[in-house]
Amino acid sequence: MAPTFNAIGITVTDMARSLTFYRLLGLEFAPADDAEGHVECEGPGGVRVMFDTVSVIHSFNPDWTPPVGGPAMSLAFECSDAAEVDRTVAEVVQAGFDIHREPWDAFWGQRYATVCDPDGNHVDLFAWI
Repeated sequence: MAPTFNAIGITVTDMARSLTFYRLLGLEFAPADDAEGHVECEGPGGVRVMFDTVSVIHSFNPDWTPPVGGPAMSLAFECSDAAEVDRTVAEVVQAGFDIHREPWDAFWGQRYATVCDPDGNHVDLFAWI
């Protein structure tokens, strides 16, 4: 039997700020999670999204260093329609987070935008048009 894809791990420098960002995109976390070193939630299909602070990562991997040269990973969130892409980007900006690419109509048939989480990871928002 082959291994089963189960989780995505994201290292964060500020748990509270990171969870604030991901709550804007629909992930659910308890308010008390803001003070934790490890937090996870289950996404569609049972895949977990796990957030660990740098200090937690160092507790089991003392030689860990952040990737150099750009975002370490990207995530994509599907929106119900083009208006939801635009609305979500506006909410992200209003909450004080950065846009990497403003919403646009991509040639492959999607309304598409890229925002940045607090650690600079790219998060794509898209909807089929």
